[in-house]
Amino acid sequence: MQLPDPLREGLAAELASTSPRDLSAASQALSQTYRSPHGGTQGAAVAGPLQARAYAAYRMPATIAALAAAFREVRDRLPGWVPRSLLDVGTGPGSAAWAAVEMWPGLERIVFLEREPAMIELGRALATRSPSAALRQAEWRREDITGAWDATRADLAVTGYVLGELAPDTRTGLVRRLWECTDGASVIVEPGTPRGYADVVVAGEVLAALGARIIAPVPLSWPCLEHEHDWLHFSDRVSRSRLHRTAKDASLSFEDEKYSYVAAARLDSRPIAARVVRQPQIRSGHVRLTLCTKEGIRHLVVSRRQKDAYRRTKDLRWGSAIEEDEAHLFDLDATHPSKFAP
Repeated sequence: MQLPDPLREGLAAELASTSPRDLSAASQALSQTYRSPHGGTQGAAVAGPLQARAYAAYRMPATIAALAAAFREVRDRLPGWVPRSLLDVGTGPGSAAWAAVEMWPGLERIVFLEREPAMIELGRALATRSPSAALRQAEWRREDITGAWDATRADLAVTGYVLGELAPDTRTGLVRRLWECTDGASVIVEPGTPRGYADVVVAGEVLAALGARIIAPVPLSWPCLEHEHDWLHFSDRVSRSRLHRTAKDASLSFEDEKYSYVAAARLDSRPIAARVVRQPQIRSGHVRLTLCTKEGIRHLVVSRRQKDAYRRTKDLRWGSAIEEDEAHLFDLDATHPSKFAP
């Protein structure tokens, strides 16, 4: 994935007055904070304009990639559903909205909730470059989301890379409030780490208890872990710009962002037969797949002789869904349709 050109150009313009040395140092300090045993909080780490710019350069591309991947699954599970409004809770510099307007250009209203003034200032400046009128005219509210915050309801409500930055006793309240503000679908994205996955699992359970339909990545009842130290996560490859490489002091032109997520809806969704939970392994004459199904993990070898199934594997990637009408291609049991139920 690459950043939209207006955003890439906007980041370059906003960081033009920041020396590469200062940017790299601030980015490394942020990295150490987020990787500390207690994780830190975005508010504590982003103390001013330099830290906000470093955060945007260091984390915004990967965050947008993960959010875009989760939104893509929502779009696929809810064909025909087109959100008109977006609520982003704990928005940072506006990453979720940049991903959302690419997925649903028809968005008409966007509301951001963010505590840090430096993030709001940077987010506003970047948003002025967007071709989306909804993003350019978005409402930015300074809110401490750990407290009693209020917002109008939205078709799509999202919080990305936020739960892990909150105290445990505030996470459930945030998830509940997010759902209360949701008219259509909610999306929660966290790092693809054991801790991030654990936060997503709890969030999914809270949503289900409130009556939400869990639409992605899999129903809560599906056993998708192979052993006690396993966790469900996905990966998306992100292209690094020169600015991105400078911020991360990196030489490679790409990075792989690992993430965990849960998506819930008030609408009936298109069910799946399986989810690809490891990177497909392409071998000479066959492809090895690791799938999560309603019966649990299945390891499949799809040979070239299985023409239709083999052809389909060419489009599969880590995180892809296999639709119920494709189940027969892989000898999956399609006689008992899976339901995304609480």
